Amino acid sequence: MKRNCWEYKNCKRISAGNEASSSETCPAAIENKLHGIHGGKNAGRACWVVAGTFCGGTIQGTFARKFDTCEKCDFYKLVKSEERPEFVLSASLLTKLK
Repeated sequence: MKRNCWEYKNCKRISAGNEASSSETCPAAIENKLHGIHGGKNAGRACWVVAGTFCGGTIQGTFARKFDTCEKCDFYKLVKSEERPEFVLSASLLTKLK
């Protein structure tokens, strides 16, 4: 089974059954427009295009501001290698969020 970002990173902003309030829950865990991308739940395997994710001990901003960091992330690299050659490019993912 493919792991979502919150499982891989052992993130505390997601709880079993999403019982945390929406202000405490990572946006990747509730962004259903990307459900199923790369075999993930919601945006769990496309977190790099979702604004407001919690990485590196801080809440991240927009895609444009965070993507340089995301490209260096071990989870991003893992998904990219697992999904090659069907890896969905960020530009395509961003259009799904509109």
